[in-house]
Amino acid sequence: MRGFHFTETHHDPHSAARLGRITTPHGTIDTPAFVPVGTQATVKSLTPDDLHTLGVELFFVNTYHTYLRPNLDVIKTFGGLHAFMGWHGPIITDSGGFQVFSLARPKYKPLDRDEENATLVNISEDGVTFRSHWDGSEHYFTPETSMQYQWTLGSDIHIAFDECTTYPTTPEYARKAMDRTHRWLVRSIAEHARQAASIPNRPYQALYGAIQGSIYEALRKESAHYICSLDTDGIAIGGVSVGESKEEMRQVLDWVMPVLPAQKPRHLLGVGEIDDIFVLIEHGVDTFDCVQPTRIARMGRVYVLPGEGSQGFDIDITHVQYKQDTKPIDPQCSCYTCTHFSRAYLHHLFRVRELLGYRLASLHNLYYINSLVRAIRRSIADGSFLELKKQWLYNK
Repeated sequence: MRGFHFTETHHDPHSAARLGRITTPHGTIDTPAFVPVGTQATVKSLTPDDLHTLGVELFFVNTYHTYLRPNLDVIKTFGGLHAFMGWHGPIITDSGGFQVFSLARPKYKPLDRDEENATLVNISEDGVTFRSHWDGSEHYFTPETSMQYQWTLGSDIHIAFDECTTYPTTPEYARKAMDRTHRWLVRSIAEHARQAASIPNRPYQALYGAIQGSIYEALRKESAHYICSLDTDGIAIGGVSVGESKEEMRQVLDWVMPVLPAQKPRHLLGVGEIDDIFVLIEHGVDTFDCVQPTRIARMGRVYVLPGEGSQGFDIDITHVQYKQDTKPIDPQCSCYTCTHFSRAYLHHLFRVRELLGYRLASLHNLYYINSLVRAIRRSIADGSFLELKKQWLYNK
């Protein structure tokens, strides 16, 4: 399909989990797949070679952040994100909508207005006016400009401009935001087509529509049906990592996943904690992005298998109990960090705030996540997915 294609290769007989392959102009993605987030065109402390070695096949970059810094003119000079970052695999970009709404409270201190007014985002039918969280400068995003920006970035997969509501929100406002998201999708599709036709020799860039509707069943189902009725290359599920409970996230997946067509890939935005991974894959999600593994790594929290010194899935390596611990982070892990360094060394690096600690912890956490997802793919192939889920989540 125009340089972009998805094929389902195997379906788990006991759940909605499935194996597939997404083909893009910059390579293929075996699904289900975890997608690391490079907020500002980098996964903090890691190189593109690191990501490739770790098995990363798809990399998430935020349109809002790259639009502000370094700005699109800089990226255009390089011909897009791939050359700018030195990453030659597939890239997915978001619409900028989530950051526009979530980063309304700026880091700068306004001089000419009170802080309350400076935090406001002005939403209209045409688009959104907002202030940069860095310097307070005013900017304007519309469905059309979001598409233009993403084509300039040159990502392989784009997300249509949407309004991501806060949590909690009323059914009335969730309806209003959902309807606006649907109208914006129609405009996004039209601009996407114009961009695709404007320079015929450019590699095709796919477009996903975003399902919204907050935690309300009728709205979520309506949004899913509407998004699926339009001509997009894939489906994104938004608004599920904005403060709602894990049970509410599961309910959203229960409502929308049965509606989605099998022939299109499904991406879940902003979810990827260990226990979540089994739930969303069981529901049939193909790709999912999350900052969690690298964000907690930079705080000294590193993943371990249950029973390796943790009641959950990670330990805090900064804790004094690891000061003289000669074991690797996880004795069963074969990543570079675990085969070369001890818990005591990682503890030391974090205590003295050496940057190497952040890098080694990030390498480990991404290796851990990707190893888990590879194991899940194998379990789907041999029919043992639900058994693997029980072993991990319930230690059975």
